[in-house]
Amino acid sequence: MAKKKIKKTLPEQVMDKHNLAYTPLTLNILDKTAAERDQILAEFGVKNDDIYKTLAATGDKTGPVIAVIPITQHLSMKKLAAASGNKKVTMLPLKTLQQTTGYVHGANNPVGIWHTKHFPIFIDLTAQTAPYFLVSAGELGRSDQINPADLAALIHAPFVDLLEN
Repeated sequence: MAKKKIKKTLPEQVMDKHNLAYTPLTLNILDKTAAERDQILAEFGVKNDDIYKTLAATGDKTGPVIAVIPITQHLSMKKLAAASGNKKVTMLPLKTLQQTTGYVHGANNPVGIWHTKHFPIFIDLTAQTAPYFLVSAGELGRSDQINPADLAALIHAPFVDLLEN
């Protein structure tokens, strides 16, 4: 029986159009125990620290701003505000997330948000020298492994310190 071909997400289509190399992965680690998650990640040769989350906030001056940080860390709202030219930023309420970014919680993708919304995006410094990181592919359970510098260049996202100390 032939393996079913998975339809590419919008972010993957955009990366293809721009000749950006990435590896699509189906991880399905939501709702798993830490041990189950570690086992699944090990099968792909990935660690928790390699996975980054795309967080949507809103600034008092700029409106929506996006932060891409390791899933193992916490976002500093003060640092995001400073980086984005705001005095204050707050996380977008879950009830307005999808209408604002176009994605459900857990599926926000920096390429898709950049392509459709043109919001300012900031990537944490921890990714700057990494050979790769994983970001959501725009659908729950799917990720794209990509070079952070390549992604940053595509979406015009600076690397800045965004983490709580």
